Amino acid sequence: ASERGTPMDCLHTTISIGLAAPFRALHLSDSHICRADARDGARKMALAQHRQAEFDAGVPGRSERFLRAQLAYADENHLPILYTGDFCDFVSHLNLEYMRDTLGARDCFMAAGNHEYSLYVGEAFEDEAYKMQSFALVQSFCGNDLRFASRVMHGVNFVALDNVYYDFTARQLEQLKAEVARGLPIVLMMHTPLYTQALCAHAMEELHQPCAYLVGAPEECLAAYPPDRRVQQQPTRDTLAMIDYIQSQPQIRAILAGHLHYNYEGPLPCGTMQYVTGGGFQNCAREITFV
Repeated sequence: ASERGTPMDCLHTTISIGLAAPFRALHLSDSHICRADARDGARKMALAQHRQAEFDAGVPGRSERFLRAQLAYADENHLPILYTGDFCDFVSHLNLEYMRDTLGARDCFMAAGNHEYSLYVGEAFEDEAYKMQSFALVQSFCGNDLRFASRVMHGVNFVALDNVYYDFTARQLEQLKAEVARGLPIVLMMHTPLYTQALCAHAMEELHQPCAYLVGAPEECLAAYPPDRRVQQQPTRDTLAMIDYIQSQPQIRAILAGHLHYNYEGPLPCGTMQYVTGGGFQNCAREITFV
């Protein structure tokens, strides 16, 4: 259940797991920080200026002020941060240093976003080879493994998976099976939400987007996409196997995601709830009470 609160346009959500004692965390996503300096060159400095203006929406400095307020709220309320990617809008020294100095200085567990690996936004088809151009550098600034990581808090196993290019790997499936074998309730964290018919309809019919930007979209959904988006979001066999497994495991109690830049919550076909938190640059946050 969620209700809108006053701080930061913050949703308040309760996720029922059956814990002996409740605990709270702050789910943040998609801050899209746009910083660059001379170390990255004039082209990237110009990109930073252009992209910052987009995210600030005519109010200079707005998106970073929102982030500072979100971090202050977490600090004041002693909340661990669950971050689902796109803290950085693109790879730069200043962006990565800011990620380390803000998230890395706090109790934060993170899943990567596609922009964490973006060298110049929109410049190229983004795939594994593209990611590997920056992966080692980005990973060196992050406190947990960006491909797959697990962290137990208060008896809940938070598992962060990299699905930034709309796919999962066979290796991730084997790792997730090992986490399920531990027997703890699991909350998955990923940047890109999983397809549901309702979420796809919301994106394309209500918001009139050209595609739904979801993992595992079936052919009847993909058929309406522009050709480049269809290629980008066509699910692989390993991706579909992972989604089938996730839906078969009652230990997986919830999914936290971002990427869409709007708040949404709804069940997968198996009943597991998926919570998408809107862009941090838009002042969105979600305080979750796990009970």
